[in-house]
Parts: sequence; structure tokens; C-alpha cells
Amino acid sequence: MPERVPRILILGGGFGGVYCALELEKRLARQGLAEVTLVNRDNFFLFTPMLHEVAASDLDVTHIVNPVRKLLKHVRFWNGEIERIDSESRIVHVSHGSEHHHHELHYDHLVVALGAVTNYYGLPGLETGALAMKSLGDAITLRNRLIANLEQADAETSVEARRSLLTLVVAGGGFAGVETVAGVNDFLRGAVRWYAGVPAAELRLVLVHSGDLILPELGPELGAYAQKKLAARGVEILTGVRVTASDPSQVTLSDGTRIPCDTLVWTAGTSANPLLAGLPGADATGRLVADEHLAVMASPGLWALGDAARVMDPATGRPYPPTAQHALRQGKVLAKNLEATLMGRKLHPFRFRSPGALAAIGRRTGVARIFGVNFSGFAAWWLWRTIYLAKLPRFEKKLRVMLDWTLDLVFAKDLVQFMTFRSTGVSHAEETHP
Repeated sequence: MPERVPRILILGGGFGGVYCALELEKRLARQGLAEVTLVNRDNFFLFTPMLHEVAASDLDVTHIVNPVRKLLKHVRFWNGEIERIDSESRIVHVSHGSEHHHHELHYDHLVVALGAVTNYYGLPGLETGALAMKSLGDAITLRNRLIANLEQADAETSVEARRSLLTLVVAGGGFAGVETVAGVNDFLRGAVRWYAGVPAAELRLVLVHSGDLILPELGPELGAYAQKKLAARGVEILTGVRVTASDPSQVTLSDGTRIPCDTLVWTAGTSANPLLAGLPGADATGRLVADEHLAVMASPGLWALGDAARVMDPATGRPYPPTAQHALRQGKVLAKNLEATLMGRKLHPFRFRSPGALAAIGRRTGVARIFGVNFSGFAAWWLWRTIYLAKLPRFEKKLRVMLDWTLDLVFAKDLVQFMTFRSTGVSHAEETHP
């Protein structure tokens, strides 16, 4: 009998998992040197840097996602839920379909790229009432909520109720929170002219940040610039406070302020995926401690990257930050190390120094820090679009996004809700005619 090829199982279809699979396809799977399987709940790869543009109706829903089966031709894809990881037996228990059919996936090498989940820190009302901004479903839900609130406010006779519908609070002044509130602010202020019963003056968008300046990752100069620009466009920025509770009618802040509000978007915290609990090598935060080769030393054959891993940066003495640009490059290095392991070669250490970071803050304005140089205004916005468009996989999606952006220069943003209601019908007895 021919010798069985090694089985490599990748859990998670984010930047780390997908780019690891793409690299393994080139190095091993295409030549039949390994059986590579990617497991993910969604059958697409989501380009998260553009997620806020879907929520703000700048981009079509499907244009920032790529079907995994089109990206990977020689890597097997398993669409389903991961239920449990048994590292001792080297088995991952999964289920699929509406009836949750159970399967066992065996592996020789396991790549954990499960990312992080939203953490509400046990704050009252947040887990059930707040909206997140991590998935395509989150962006669509927020977009639908914004449009539904405009429709309801247009017919609302109570000023108090209308103002609650027209108030949005975003918690978290990092990249996700700032880009979300900036895009949504542009969307709502552009859409309100189509609603005769909605006074533009009653729109209220509030960004809550626990620090002194938003976007602390970009430094005080760019943070102050972004804060000034957003405030000039009508965004109310509250610094030095946190959201402590939420209910359907209001959001409570740490200084006791209560904001009558229908919608809270939470971008202020993440935590390790609960599936990592109990795995060997997990630290106090739940992430897997990996060495410079991205191997989890506590368990041979176990590898980790991205938000699921704690990998030390020798240049700073601190863990690498959980960003997409790190996860993408870790995926490629991990694939090289899997090949090296199978071929008996020397492993490659992960070394990466970020060239910078960018954020879009609405109205063709951005902030960016590239190789230590600060950019702001239109130049930073152009850099943001150029760099992320170049990183978006597949030419088809790049073209669709470019068309969306071009049409956005000419036409107003779409106000259509993406509802999934089935059409109604009746069932009458068959009529007979003479």
C-alpha cells in the first residue's frame, strides 16, 4: 500500500488561516505532498478592513468576500462548525448542515487560526443588545438597523422617541470604532434628505473612548487630527469614559451619563476564541503560546497564529499585535515551516516590523502613519484605498470594488434594506368554473 501523506488541518478562514492555506497549496497540496483541509463556518473569506464600508452602504455586500472554493483549488474545504478539539487524539470534532451532522477530522498537524471573539466583559445588557462589527452579518445588521430607524423616525410623532431612533453610540476609539462611526455618519447625513419627517439636527452620533485621544495606535498628532475632523462633521466624541451598561432605551457611561439611544455598536474589546480553552499551551488570556516558528511547544504538531496566538516580538519584548497584516504574514511563514518540518529542513523564524497603519475617517479623508511618516487628509484616504484594494484577493473583486467606489462619486448611497422575509401567499381550494 502507498504511504499515507501527512494530514494538515487548518481551523479558521480569516487572514491567517486563508493565507496559510494559499501558501500550502503552492508548496504541498498541489503536488500531492500533503492533504490540506481548511475548516470554517462561513464559505467565504471576509476582507475585514472594508467591513465598515458595507455598513455605510459604500460597497455592495458581496464585493468584499471571496468564496473559499474559488481561492483554493487543491485544498479541501469543510464548511461547518468546530465543536471540540482533542489534541491528545489529534481529532477535531465538527458538525455541518441544519441538522448538525457530526464528523471527526483527523490530523497530523493542526493550525489554529480561529481569531478572536467580541468580549462584552459581562457589562449589563451588552451581550444581548449591542451590535458588533466583526462579521459580514454584523455589517448587514447595522446597515439594516440604520435604515429601519430612519423609516420609523420618519413617521414617529414623539420627539423623544424619534431622537432615540436617530442616536447611535459607538464604543471604542480604535480603528474599528472610528471607521464605523465615520462611515455611518456620512451615510446618515446623506440619507436624511430623503426623509421629510426626519430633521437633520436630530441626528446624534456619539463615539465613546476610554483614552484621551482616539486612534492611539497612530500617535497623538493623528489622533487629534481625526478627532477634530469628526467633531467638525457632527460626531460627538466623549473621551476618558467607558460604556458600562445598555438597555433598549439608553446607554450608560462610567461617569453616570445616560444617553437615550436605540443603537449601540461595541468595538471596545475582544477575547480568545472559547474553543482554545483546555488546549495545551494556552496562557491566562486563552491564547496559545507559540515560539518564533509559530509552533506550540506544549503539544507537538500544534501550530498557532493571528489572534489565537501569543508570539513574542524580539524587537520589543512584547507579543506581536493581533492585526490582519501580522496574521497574513504569519500564515505564509507557518506554511513554510510546515513544509520544512515534512521535508526535514530548518524552520523559519517569524520576524515582522509593521510599515504602518491607516484609517479612513469619512468624506475622502484619512489618517496614516507609514514608515514613521504621518499623512492626513485626502492623501491618507487615497493611500488607504490604494493599499487595501491591492491586498483584496482576486481581480474580479478588485474590479467590483473599484466600480462601487467610482459610482459612489456620482450617485447617492443606497437605502435598501437587505431583508430575508419570505413572500406571503394563500392556499385556496381549487376553484371550478362552468
